[in-house]
Amino acid sequence: MWIVKLALRRPYTFIVLAIVITLFGVFAIWRTPTDIFPNIRIPVVATVWKYTGLSPEEMATRLILNGERTAQTTVNDVEHTESQSVSGTSVVKYFFQPNVNEELSYAQITGVSQTMLRFAPPGTTAPFVLAYNASSVPVLQLALSSPSLSEAQLFDQGNSIIRTALSTVAGASMPWPYGGLQRQVQVDLDPDALRAHGLSGNDVTAAFSVQNSILPAGTEKIGDREYFVSVNANPKTVAELNDLPVATRNGSVIYVRDVAHVRDGYPPQTNIVRRDGHRGVLMSVLKTGSASTLDIIRGIKERMPRIRDALPPDFKIDLVGDQSIFVRAAISGVVREAVIAASLTALMILLFLGTWRSTLIIAISIPLSILASIICLSALGETINIMTLGGLALAVGILVDDATVTIENINWHLERGEDVEAAILNGAHEIAVPAFVSTLA
Repeated sequence: MWIVKLALRRPYTFIVLAIVITLFGVFAIWRTPTDIFPNIRIPVVATVWKYTGLSPEEMATRLILNGERTAQTTVNDVEHTESQSVSGTSVVKYFFQPNVNEELSYAQITGVSQTMLRFAPPGTTAPFVLAYNASSVPVLQLALSSPSLSEAQLFDQGNSIIRTALSTVAGASMPWPYGGLQRQVQVDLDPDALRAHGLSGNDVTAAFSVQNSILPAGTEKIGDREYFVSVNANPKTVAELNDLPVATRNGSVIYVRDVAHVRDGYPPQTNIVRRDGHRGVLMSVLKTGSASTLDIIRGIKERMPRIRDALPPDFKIDLVGDQSIFVRAAISGVVREAVIAASLTALMILLFLGTWRSTLIIAISIPLSILASIICLSALGETINIMTLGGLALAVGILVDDATVTIENINWHLERGEDVEAAILNGAHEIAVPAFVSTLA
C-alpha cells in the first residue's frame, strides 16, 4: 500500500515516471535483440576431426581415444565426453560442469586439439572447434537453382559469391552449401603399372608435393628497380599434372601419366537438393552470438539486389524458411492483444462506470506495464522471443482483470460517499492481496 500512498502524495513524480518508462521502453524495444528462442547456456564444446578415407574404427582408435583422455585430464571442469565416428569424420562433444567459464573452456579445448594434431596420422585436417549454442539455428535458407547451370556451377556461385557476400552480415554465419558438386582434382592410380615400375601410391603423392609448388628464389635488381624472383613449378592446367616426373628407373624417367591419370572431377555426391523438380543447392544462414534475427534477415535482404547483379540472369535465389515471419507475427500478436485489451476494457469502464478518468487509467496502465516488462528484459540481458512474447500476451489478460476489478472497487467506495483519496486507498487495500495472489497463480 505504500506505493499507492506515495502516488497520491506525489502525483507529478509518477507522471514523470510514466514518461520515463515510455521513453526507455521504446529504446529497449529498439535495443533488445529479437530472436526465435531465448539464449540457453549449454556448456558444450565440440571438435570435428577429418581424415579422408579412414574407417570409423581407425578414426576412433587413432584420433579420438587419446584426444578424449588428454582433454579429460588437462581441461578443467569436464563432466563427460561423447564421440561419434563415421568414415573420414569424427565429432567429439565435451560436456562441462554448470556455471563453467565457457570462453576458458573453449580456449583449453582448442589448445589441446592443436597439441593432439601433432600426434595424429600425417594428412589429418586441423580440427574444427565450435561452442554449442541452442539458439544457433537456421534463421533463413537460400534455395539456388538455374535452368542453364550445372550443379557444380551452382555450388561454385553459392560458395564463392553468395557465401562471401553474406558472411559479413553482423551475427550471420554461412556454412558450406548443401547439395551440388564440389570440384576435385582426382588421380586414378594404375596398380599394375605401379607394380611394374616398382612404385607405390606414396611415390606419386611425393611427386605432387615436391614439384607442384612455388619457391622464393630471392631478388634481382635491374636498373633502378628490384624484382622478386620465384621458381614456379605449378602446372597451368590439370592435364599438365600428368607430365610430372615420379622417379627414374634404369635411366628412364617415369611420369605420372605412366602410372596414373589426373583428371578434373568431383567427389561422390552424398546429398541432393531439388527445387521445383530440378537439382539445386541449399544454403543456410545461422544466427551467432546475441544478434537479432530480424536484423540479420534485414541485412541479408538488403544485400540481395547487389548479389543478383553479380550472378547470371537466369540464376534464381529463393528465400525459404524465413524465421523473421514467425517473430514478426508473434510481436504483432502481442501488440494486437494489448490494443484490443486496452480498448475493450476502456470501453467497458466508460459504458458501465461513465467516467473518462477511469477509462484513461485503463488505456495507459496496460501499455506502460508491457513497456516496463521489456525494460526489465533488456536490463537482464534477455531477448524478445517466442517465450517472452507468449508470457506478455498471457500477462495482458491478467492486467485487464486486475485493472477492471480495482477500478470497479474504487468506484464502489466513491458511490458510498467517500472522498477520492480515501476511496483509492480503501479500494486498493481491499484488492491488493487477492489480485497479487491471483496474478502469481
